[in-house]
Amino acid sequence: MSALQANQSSASKGFPVLPSITGQWLQRLAQPWFVQLLLRIALAVPFWKSGILKWQGFLQLNDIAVTLFTDEFRLHLPGGPYAFPAPTVFAFLSGCGEVLFPVLLVLGLGTRFAAMGLFLMTCVIQLTVPDGWPIHLTWAAMAWAIVAWGPGRISIDYLLGDRSPRPGP
Repeated sequence: MSALQANQSSASKGFPVLPSITGQWLQRLAQPWFVQLLLRIALAVPFWKSGILKWQGFLQLNDIAVTLFTDEFRLHLPGGPYAFPAPTVFAFLSGCGEVLFPVLLVLGLGTRFAAMGLFLMTCVIQLTVPDGWPIHLTWAAMAWAIVAWGPGRISIDYLLGDRSPRPGP
């Protein structure tokens, strides 16, 4: 039975045709490669925006980034909150990760590694800003989706041979 016959059959039974046509159109639009590309970009943007603000020049942190890790940010662990150990080192690593990982994600190069890096950063951010869990949960889900299903066709990794999701159990 063709799609047209199915639509006519459902229309004759009183079911609307529009949802069926809309569903088919959405299914064609939501190709896995497109969804994977959108996930990579959506995860990259907030980290890039945060990371780019931490730099004054090439490998030179601005004073605000160091001040945040020295005076403002605290790790909310049991018995805490605690100050970050080696705040300048954490500020530098954070700034590097927030710039490098998003670039890798958008290019689709070392995609699973970059997504895992941003997932681990999200875990530290969650310990620092515990009330931000709704957005952190979203970032974590996007990162894990990228790790699980890979970079997609529009990526350098795909050109290098990373062409399928991880195999199932």
